Amino acid sequence: MDESKGAKLKSTLLTNFKQYSMLIALFFVMIIFEITTNAVLLVPQNVSNLIFQNAYVVVLACGMLLCILTGGNIDLSVGSIVGLIGAIAGKLIIENKMNVYVSILICLVAGLAIGMWHGFWIAYVKIPPFIVTLTGMLIFRGMTLVVLNGLTLSPFPDEYLKISTGYFPDILNIEGVNALTLIVGALATIIYVSMQLYGRARKRRKGYENDHPFGFVIKIVLITTAILLVSWTLSQHKGIPTVLLILAVIVLVYAYFTNKTVGGRYLYALGGNAKAAQLSGINTKKVFFFAYTNMAFLAAVAGLIFAARLNSAAPTAGQGFEMDAIGSCFIGGASAYGGIGTIGGALIGAAFMGVLNNGMSIMGISSSVQQIVKGLVLLLAVAFDVVSKRKTK
Repeated sequence: MDESKGAKLKSTLLTNFKQYSMLIALFFVMIIFEITTNAVLLVPQNVSNLIFQNAYVVVLACGMLLCILTGGNIDLSVGSIVGLIGAIAGKLIIENKMNVYVSILICLVAGLAIGMWHGFWIAYVKIPPFIVTLTGMLIFRGMTLVVLNGLTLSPFPDEYLKISTGYFPDILNIEGVNALTLIVGALATIIYVSMQLYGRARKRRKGYENDHPFGFVIKIVLITTAILLVSWTLSQHKGIPTVLLILAVIVLVYAYFTNKTVGGRYLYALGGNAKAAQLSGINTKKVFFFAYTNMAFLAAVAGLIFAARLNSAAPTAGQGFEMDAIGSCFIGGASAYGGIGTIGGALIGAAFMGVLNNGMSIMGISSSVQQIVKGLVLLLAVAFDVVSKRKTK
């Protein structure tokens, strides 16, 4: 009996290690860069810059995760969609002086239309996602050049720039600190801890298996520390960036969708065993159609955010963004085979990529070396998943 308990404890600890290893690694990487950059990494202004610079990665990673869950599939066109949506926004807002909010709505509808185009070929014509999105990458990059005629449009009006470069005003007006940011950080911490404790108690009441207490406590400590650290740091600068609210809404909505809804369960079922999912009555065509329509919609959101960040619509915008999104998901624990992965993991992966990029840039490491490092990190993340899968068989 003792051997059985020991084996179960070992298995649980291993599972927790897989789940939280990247979160622990993120903290260690932050500490290393904080030391090697002479404490520049966590300077309040640089933390704000990290949020602004990586907002688009978080948005794209949430969409990419849903595609990966369907069976390890990816979308290679997201960078081109980001560029095209930015070009459309620039054409409407800068050149044609159209209302900002009407223009944003048109861009989002365009993103949905692109996603439905991909979804049709993937779900109903059954062309592999890799091929469909590869053609999309070429088509929409070409369309970006056509819309902009090879030129860069700038600047956007202030009303539009507030989306990605503004801050929430501090209504309390306490000198030396943004008190609103501290209050929001404290509330976020209380809500997060309460939800985790409630969820754990609910699982226990229903007889479901819970995480090991050791892993559960580590997760709570690391995430609450991160929330409090970020809120304190932001309170020393200008407060909460407006784009952070957009990211919070997207992350919470998609975390709820993947964990608590039937549609989210369908994605995991499809990635776990497509044939079994189909035989159990799941309309796999609709699941594929939704995943790729959603991906293009979020790429449109990312395109609007990135265009505001650049304050311009450029023909080269979005190049290589698909790699950042894919890398964030796999680094955050998504399986290369599909059926495994979380929004929280994708968020941690995006943060890891962002800290890696920013830290190496501050250290003056060349972009070519940065590409090598990111490639190796991605390879190790996927290798870890593959080896782990092999050991469990």
